[in-house]
Amino acid sequence: MNIYSRKKRWKIVLATIALIIISASIYYTNKLVSEFANEERNQVRTWADAVERRASLMRYQEKFFLALRKQERERVELLAKTYQKVLYGSLEDEFTFYLEIISNNTSIPVIIVDAQGNILERQNLDPRFSNQQRFEGELKESFAAYSPIPISDTRQLLYYRESIIFSELKRVLDDLVSSFLTDVASNASSVPVIITDSTGTNVLQYGNLDVPVQDEPGFWQTQIDLMRSENQPIEITFLDHGKTYIFYKSSPLLLKMQFFPLLQILIIALFLMIAYLLFSYARKAEQNQVWAGMAKETAHQIGTPLSSLIAWIELLKMEDSNFAGIAEMEKDVARLETITERFSKIGSTPVLEQTDLIRLLEETLAYLRPRTSKKILYSLHVQTGQHIILPLNEALFQWVIENLCKNAIDAMNGQGRIDITVKTEEKYVLIDVADTGKGIPKSAIKAVFQPGYTSKKRGWGLGLTLAKRIIADYHKGKIFVKSSIQGEGTTFRIVMGYQRQA
Repeated sequence: MNIYSRKKRWKIVLATIALIIISASIYYTNKLVSEFANEERNQVRTWADAVERRASLMRYQEKFFLALRKQERERVELLAKTYQKVLYGSLEDEFTFYLEIISNNTSIPVIIVDAQGNILERQNLDPRFSNQQRFEGELKESFAAYSPIPISDTRQLLYYRESIIFSELKRVLDDLVSSFLTDVASNASSVPVIITDSTGTNVLQYGNLDVPVQDEPGFWQTQIDLMRSENQPIEITFLDHGKTYIFYKSSPLLLKMQFFPLLQILIIALFLMIAYLLFSYARKAEQNQVWAGMAKETAHQIGTPLSSLIAWIELLKMEDSNFAGIAEMEKDVARLETITERFSKIGSTPVLEQTDLIRLLEETLAYLRPRTSKKILYSLHVQTGQHIILPLNEALFQWVIENLCKNAIDAMNGQGRIDITVKTEEKYVLIDVADTGKGIPKSAIKAVFQPGYTSKKRGWGLGLTLAKRIIADYHKGKIFVKSSIQGEGTTFRIVMGYQRQA
């Protein structure tokens, strides 16, 4: 198993473990959110039940005040009849009884007025009106709450108002209603609440809502409709306020918790992406250092014996030897010098010079033809007389073409055809290197440029990696597999920036 296959397997294992961890985390978080939601719904329901109970208590109090008001009305009517009997009755034996009824009224303010508005009798009035003889002004306004009771045929009327005790109790009830509305609006459960009148549209009070500074049309109606869709409003009837509705919905915290799992996934994904980019950058920087160090060390190691070989060849020449192998040795030494130059340039930033691409390709093929099998046919397809000038490093670019051709020869098992086609399109030069080999499996196309990937038993899997580094990093171009059909062949494409010569 090569390095790439092991790396791919480890990626699958790690991705599976990551998915398991994320799934478990999301499941547990969703469970917590669900429990929190149920707990808050229980709290809201408890709050709503408490509101119902308090509303029931207030309804009971209102019934009590209604009964008290009715009772006071009956007492006033009894007083009116008593006054009528005292003033116009003829039963002297009942006179004392009627006076006792009148004298027992120590709390209800009462005034008897004739048809002309003159005050005939008064009882339990405010001291401010003790000397007032006419039923008018502020005194009349204070008795305007209830309709008068006629007490004789002479159009005399008895006016009354709430007793002192009733007024105090009513004030307490009004304070209780106001306190109740405030407590409901500012509830301890942080539940958004809106209290409206009987129409369900006019807002009396609200709490735990983010209200815009400037009035937005339809804001309150939208909130009321939203609350009505979530929960049935609580209906309450007050003595003076009439029917009111309490609308409420889930707290903002619960709504935030419902979106927490999604936010958690996004945070985890962002963290993993940043971590992956950082590790990839660090790994790439480390690989670059390894490549540079390896290339320099290789050039250094080759350079020492190469110098000795050059010296020995010169000694053979000085002895006037007719050894025929000297010329071939010089070619091999020159080849080693080229290889040393290539490795030394891989380890440092190479210098690019304006070079004729067509000439460079022809020289490369001229070098390869005598050194490979005669069953390999090379073809260079360019326009006749065409010259394409590009900024290139000749030694490194030739290395790329040689690597592609050698890989093609291996894929064809030493027999087949290699076609190199050069085309220009707008600002780019396209160089296609096609063979008639066995092709690359689709699952491996993206992996051929990875360090360590190889289909050879004795290969290191570095040739295409170095080719991509030379084209992408040094020449700012692109190299990729344009097409590959198993059993028919593979085409590699190199794309380089190009400016036409004027």
